[in-house]
Amino acid sequence: MPILQYHCKNCGENFEELVKKFDDEVFCPVCKEKAERTYCGTVYSATGKPVKKCSGNCKNCGGC
Repeated sequence: MPILQYHCKNCGENFEELVKKFDDEVFCPVCKEKAERTYCGTVYSATGKPVKKCSGNCKNCGGC
């Protein structure tokens, strides 16, 4: 089960959540509104080496 980062547009809270699946709906612990997944922090490639200049959101690029 992955720990993913989320952001609440309603109150601005940033938090991490342990989820069963990547597409599970997650709600803000502060205001209880639906939160969006964020792609920030350190990203590693399949080899385990840090990837430079990668947001972690592969929808924006060709992947690592």
